[in-house]
This record gives sequence, structure tokens and C-alpha cells, in this order.
Amino acid sequence: MHTIKFGTDGVRGKANKAPIDALSMCRIGQAAASFVGSGALVFIGRDTRASGPMLEAALTAGLVSGGANVLLAGVVPTAAVGLAVRERGAALGIMLTASHNPAEDNGVKFFGRSGDKLDEAEQGILQDIINTGAADQGGKSTVIGRIDRTSAVSELYVQAVKASAPGTPLKGMRLVVDCAHGAASVLAPKILTDLGAKTDVLYADPDGENINLECGSTAPQALQKAVVAQGADAGIAFDGDADRVLLVDEKGGLIDGDLLLASIARDWAEHGLLRGGVVVATHMSNLGLAHYLDGLGLSLERTAVGDRYVAARLAELGANLGGEQSGHLRMPDLCPSGDGLIAAVAVLKVLAASPLPASQVLRPFTALPQFMQNVVRPDGENPMENKDIMDACHQAEAILGASGRLLVRPSGTEPLIRVMAESESPHTARQAIKIVADALGAL
Repeated sequence: MHTIKFGTDGVRGKANKAPIDALSMCRIGQAAASFVGSGALVFIGRDTRASGPMLEAALTAGLVSGGANVLLAGVVPTAAVGLAVRERGAALGIMLTASHNPAEDNGVKFFGRSGDKLDEAEQGILQDIINTGAADQGGKSTVIGRIDRTSAVSELYVQAVKASAPGTPLKGMRLVVDCAHGAASVLAPKILTDLGAKTDVLYADPDGENINLECGSTAPQALQKAVVAQGADAGIAFDGDADRVLLVDEKGGLIDGDLLLASIARDWAEHGLLRGGVVVATHMSNLGLAHYLDGLGLSLERTAVGDRYVAARLAELGANLGGEQSGHLRMPDLCPSGDGLIAAVAVLKVLAASPLPASQVLRPFTALPQFMQNVVRPDGENPMENKDIMDACHQAEAILGASGRLLVRPSGTEPLIRVMAESESPHTARQAIKIVADALGAL
């Protein structure tokens, strides 16, 4: 029996291979039924990958064999599942997606009763149920759950986005929207149009194989060109499950999550909406963001990489704005989990209220040069505990000095080590990365 391990964002891997195969999905479903109890209500959503319906069927079979009742939402943004769990008092939500990964990958994300992702303790309990064989008991249950399809998940999501921006705050704005052939393809253009924008839509024809393929937030080049060519006010790029977003200004310049956070933080602080005067971001966020917030009398609180850590710190501080440089923003007053469209609308409202173009409004600070290199993770021991790697990191940090920053971390979703450095000198940052990457390559 294949051991199933949770990463920073659920379980992820190649579709049709353990742990993202039909047998594993059935096991996971039975374990989830045991976790929530017989008779519990579970929502399931998915993105547009070809493997989605197969995995959905296997997962559903496992859940109902364990006595859980399942409502199938079909293709919806990830945040819609968590929102439905909270609003309908369900026990669990499950999203089948590999987010920004290519079509051949897939994965599973879990949402608890609060509408947010399961915390680490809850994930640990569920993982233990899967791997200790308790999941096998699901097929022995005398109660078989029910399966139904529902439009409520999409409807609740549309209501939530519109409630975050009442009326038509984007009236007269011209936008180009890149849906990554993913979960945003149907709902996002319609909602933006209802909010008053004129939308030109790119990459909204999913065929199961083209999700994130040379499009979306991980490949926004075509969107950048389209915004300039069409004279649009801004562009929006989602990832495959629409829980993250990047924007493009009228000149084709990319606006990442740090700039989005800065723009929203300034606006919310001016209107007395930013609780605690703090923004939560990860160790990947640029030093320029910290300096900018400090100039506004606000502070930046850093966490480990992963939106679950951002969410946990927001809850601890009672704060209401955080996110990642990748464009995964957290605004718990508006949505229980991260959502790309709600984040985009929050930023576009700032732009709509200003007579200035996006290149000026949404670029409130200049980022320090920041570079990252992915290195294939060596087999065997944890490279972060290797003396040669630790020595290389110390050497790189010495080169960067007090005005620079080094971050070396294992990816939570791929077999990679991510090496990031930032400095006022691009050459120095690249030199620091090379020292660490060469040491990793020598293992």
C-alpha cells in the first residue's frame, strides 16, 4: 500500500499514478468519511484537467462507501468550495486540482468547517487514517451515502465576489482576462462584466490538456502583449484553480503579489480598513515591500512559504490582509480562503478610483532585484542539514551582507530546492545563488 503524505497544500502528483490514481483516491475518500463521520456532508469541486472526472468518481465512491453524503460542484474556483462548506455548514470540502502545475498533474486540497484549508494537526489526523488502514473500514460501513450535483457552490461564489465590490465599481474599465484554460474560465469573465468592466477573454477554452499551457499566471507573456495591443487599462492572469492572480499594467508590465498587497494595504489603511496596521507575507516577499509599508507606518510580518502559514498568522494577529508574492492573497473578511478573483477586484477598485494609469497606481514601490533558481532535490538525506550546504549558505549570506537576503527551502509541491537571493546589486544576488546551487549540485 502506497504511503500518502501531505505537502504544504494537500496531496499532489502525476495523475493516474499513486497517490493520484483511482485506488488512492478511493482510499482517501474512505479515510475522509471516517474523519468526518457517517452522514456528514462533503462538497467536491475540480478544475478542468482531463483526470478530474476520473479522480472525482473514485474519491466520491470512497466517501459514500464510508457513509458520507457528497455534493458535486463540477468545475469551480478553489475558493468556491471552502466558501460553500462554511455557508452550508458542511463537514468538509475537497478540491481536485494541481493549481499552477501542468495538465498531467493533479492533486487534492481539503477544507474544514471554517471554509479554510485543514490545519496541520487536522491534516496529520487525516493522513494517519489513510495510512494506518482505517480507511479500509469505509467499505464495511452499513450506511451508504448519497451523491448529488449542485449549482449552489458556483452561486455562493458569485454572490461573495459581488458582495466584495457592490454595484458596478469597474464601470468603464477595459480589461484583458487570461483564465489559463482553468477553473476561472466560466465565472470570472461574467462576474467582471457584471461589475461594469469591458472584458476581452483569453485562454478560456479548456480541453482537459491545455490548463496552464503557455498561459495564466505562470506564463503571462501573451497577456502582457494583448493588454498593450488592445489599449486595455489592465490585464488579469489566473492560475489553473483560480486561487492566485497577477495583474498587468497598461504598458504590459507585470504586477506581482507584493505590489498587489502594497496597493491594497495603502487603500485599506487610508480608509481605516486594515486591522492592526500589519500585512502578513512570506519569506519570499521582496524587501521593497517591507520598506514601503514601513514608510506608511505599517509593518510586514513574515511567515514560512505557503498560504496556510499566512492564514494562521493572520488569525493569530487578528489581521485581515496577507499573501504571497506569487499572487495568492488572503483577505479573510471577504473569503475564508485565498481567491484570485476577489483579490483582483480589490486591486481594480483602487485603480478605478484613481485618474492615473495602472503603471503608476499599482506600482507603489520599486522591488529590489530578486532572483530564484530551482535545483533538483538530491535523493537521501535532507540537503538543508548537510554541512557543505550550510557552509555554502553562510558564504552566500556574507556576500549579500546586511542589505541583501538569502532564502533556501525545499519546495512543498515539487522535488526541488528553491534558492532565492535579493540585493541592490543583481550581480551579487546571482553570485550568491550560484554558490548555493553549485553546492547542491555536487551532492
